[in-house]
Amino acid sequence: MTYQPDCTIPEDVQAKLIEQGLDFMPELIRILIDNAMVVERQQYLQAEPYQRTPERRGQANGFKPKTVATRIGAIPFSIPQVRDGTFYPQALEKGVRSERALVISMVEMYVHGVSTRKVTEIVEALCGKSVSSSQVSRAAAELDAILESWRNQPIGEIVYLLLDARYEKVRQEGQVRDAAVLIAVGVDSEGKRRVLGVSVSLGEHEVHWRDFLKSLVARGLRGVQLIVSDDHAGLRAARQNVFGGIPWQRCQFHMQQNAMAYVPRQGMRAEVARDIRTVLQAPDRGMAESHLKSIVQKYSKTVPRLSVWMETNLAEGLTVMELPEPHRRLLRTTNMVERLNEEIRRRTRVVRIFPNEVSCLRLVSALLMEVDENWQMGKRYLTFPGREESIN
Repeated sequence: MTYQPDCTIPEDVQAKLIEQGLDFMPELIRILIDNAMVVERQQYLQAEPYQRTPERRGQANGFKPKTVATRIGAIPFSIPQVRDGTFYPQALEKGVRSERALVISMVEMYVHGVSTRKVTEIVEALCGKSVSSSQVSRAAAELDAILESWRNQPIGEIVYLLLDARYEKVRQEGQVRDAAVLIAVGVDSEGKRRVLGVSVSLGEHEVHWRDFLKSLVARGLRGVQLIVSDDHAGLRAARQNVFGGIPWQRCQFHMQQNAMAYVPRQGMRAEVARDIRTVLQAPDRGMAESHLKSIVQKYSKTVPRLSVWMETNLAEGLTVMELPEPHRRLLRTTNMVERLNEEIRRRTRVVRIFPNEVSCLRLVSALLMEVDENWQMGKRYLTFPGREESIN
């Protein structure tokens, strides 16, 4: 039997990859993106080159060079043009915002004099040249206008609202402090996930949360049937102030972790965790409440503080029982936001300490804007009664 190669990379590109290895990566990315942009222009025009069809939307108009600074160096692309100027390829635009935000954040460290020699080397490698504060200001203003427009866009009907916070290191008046990054995501009436908003401020106190939640309402947030979050003291007070009366689901994962603070011995933890799971994973609310009553009584004499905590807190994790079963699985925790936090952490740890709150907000907003676009273009996250599309 004759061996049939299944590699679709052109032979000349294969030869260069073999010869240059990773040094050929910038050129390989250029080839891939340039080709993707040409295909995207054909899809936009609804016609191939020189093809005449009734559906054709316009005329191709050559290419325009553009060099983009990336973490693997400056790459020159050929941007396909359309005669009426209404086309810009998403193949290039996606990923550029967060890349630019990361670069600007790193450069700000350099310009403000808080960078190390290593950071300086990274900035020069990313930008390909030294930079001035005026150059940084112009680049930041251009990006900030786009991100601010996204943060203030109308929201509309959201069925499920999920809230969480994380912390980033920010310099203020010569001191390094923890800035709270508040994030709101939701599921709309079509079953699509959306990033609804983000706010950065020093301290995750009630005022910050209350102002953030009020800003969501001011942007048209309505129709919320359930809020999912951890039991942050500031968030609880703000939520009750702004969304009083809307059912609240306490994150089951964090609640189980909170319970361990009331377990006096390490050897008891596995048993307590199993007992809590019998409550939270019960098939219906009636069974869950029956299990809860049983374990409250079980620990009432041996670990009274744990028993009181269970009786007071575990019921807050059962609100989700009122939802359709497929929805329960996805909304019993804040995992949707936690995954976003992991992606944010992966990028912000490169910066480590932001020079100011604005720099932190810029990078996080750019990342979340890209996630929001991908979610809205993707499949439904869940379905509501009457819709046949399956859960993604």
